[in-house]
Amino acid sequence: MNPSVLELALKKQRLQLAGDTLRADFARHANGLRPALAGADLAVVGAHWLWRHPQIVAGVGVALLVARPGRAWRWARRAFFGWQTWRKLQGLLKQASSMR
Repeated sequence: MNPSVLELALKKQRLQLAGDTLRADFARHANGLRPALAGADLAVVGAHWLWRHPQIVAGVGVALLVARPGRAWRWARRAFFGWQTWRKLQGLLKQASSMR
């Protein structure tokens, strides 16, 4: 066998073993993040559910508007501001990623 091919194969094997070790270390050290990541996963699942059921969101909005109009308008303004901020941040992130 060609010595350079053998050398490359050994280097590949060493890198794979080092990668396995790093992954195991990361998993061990990231164990403390599990509760936070589980909460984030739950929030994503909830957001997907709300996205698939907009009639629920609209119904709650109408109920709030009827029950407490002042509070509903305040929350609507906050939601609108949050949505605008999110859109601007997305645009900035896309612009920054295209500059790289």
